Amino acid sequence: MPNTTTQTDEHFMRAAIEQARAGDLTPGAGEVGCVIVRDGQIVASGHNEAEMRHDPTAHAEIVTLRKLGQQTKAKDFSGPTLYVTLQPCSMCAAACIWAKINRIVFGATRADVHSMYFDVRHVNATDLIADAFKEDIEIIGGILAKECSKFYYKPGETPPIEEQENR
Repeated sequence: MPNTTTQTDEHFMRAAIEQARAGDLTPGAGEVGCVIVRDGQIVASGHNEAEMRHDPTAHAEIVTLRKLGQQTKAKDFSGPTLYVTLQPCSMCAAACIWAKINRIVFGATRADVHSMYFDVRHVNATDLIADAFKEDIEIIGGILAKECSKFYYKPGETPPIEEQENR
């Protein structure tokens, strides 16, 4: 097991990348991957399932939080770290607060990918959460950003209109 925060974060981000890869290969699923880690162990994992489930809330973070809730039969997860390949949207960042996730570590940032992956109003939810809840949660971005951003359209690219969720 890695012995520094950076090595540990990279180790678990690679697990989130594997979830993104699984989502990318699953018909109707999406290419955002997530793992939740407690005491050095992955306790839940998932990827985006919004299209597959016809559920706009089935982002990778929400899917993974739900899996952890089903396993623990609780809604207060106090203490774990959530790793996700793409900077969380406002819904997912707020859900982490409600679930009492202690750390969010994400890969690709808003600057690394096309704006279609984020809220229409372009609110930087992680900055808002990091400021408003700085006593409750630590947010770290850009871990393995280059590897994570390979799953997504880049700024300046023109994604097919049918793939643009927030147009």
